[in-house]
Amino acid sequence: MQTRITEIAQGIYRLSTFVPDIAAPSGFTFNQFLVLGDDPLLFHTGPRRMFPLVRAAVARLMPPERLRWITFGHYEADECGAMNEWLDAAPRAEVAHGETGCLVSLNDTADRAPRVLKDGETIDLGNGKRVRYLDTPHVPHGWEAGVLYEESTATLLCGDLLTQLGDGPGLTERDIVGPAIAAEDMFQSSSLHPTTGATIRRLADLKPRTLALMHGPSFRGNGAAALRALAGDYDRRIAARGPRPEAAAAA
Repeated sequence: MQTRITEIAQGIYRLSTFVPDIAAPSGFTFNQFLVLGDDPLLFHTGPRRMFPLVRAAVARLMPPERLRWITFGHYEADECGAMNEWLDAAPRAEVAHGETGCLVSLNDTADRAPRVLKDGETIDLGNGKRVRYLDTPHVPHGWEAGVLYEESTATLLCGDLLTQLGDGPGLTERDIVGPAIAAEDMFQSSSLHPTTGATIRRLADLKPRTLALMHGPSFRGNGAAALRALAGDYDRRIAARGPRPEAAAAA
């Protein structure tokens, strides 16, 4: 395996490793995103065993020991499996995540105490870069889920939202919603509940110009339209399930 680097927005780099054996024959990409600044930030660490590949990719862009922030969408091996390896490699680095993630997992599993982020809280990375943390509980899955929005480039670091199969380009302007719907049909990995659509539409209101997908190509274009289309598909899935049995009985 090799990790490819693509600059998807000014100072934001996609580090992508394609694994053909997962979801064969299409394969699957695992993407991390490095936001350069005075205090650089890594969104997703990759699994623990992928750490040497990701570290080598980061080293092509900056000294890995300069990393200041380690963040991710939710607590899962492909998102934060190498968290402690990065804490060891970068002496000033801190993990930053929402309150739920810190309380239920990170206070115990991170080798250094994490920084707890409130919904809407920002971190100034310097050199014009500023990220905002947004809670997205259960969207697309995990009650501790959240995303980051880099304000200067209008880049939404999406986590598992819009996951798709295959090994596409690093950055595309083509449709990403159709492939994401196909992947959801296959994996059925998302939590479906009444607030799913509303949570995604809240992200659409940011009007992102770049969507940084953890699994799949990054997208440049009308990010709001793509997110609203995804929200509409989740609404369709929820409606197709009908009312919950207890709700129907109460009616």
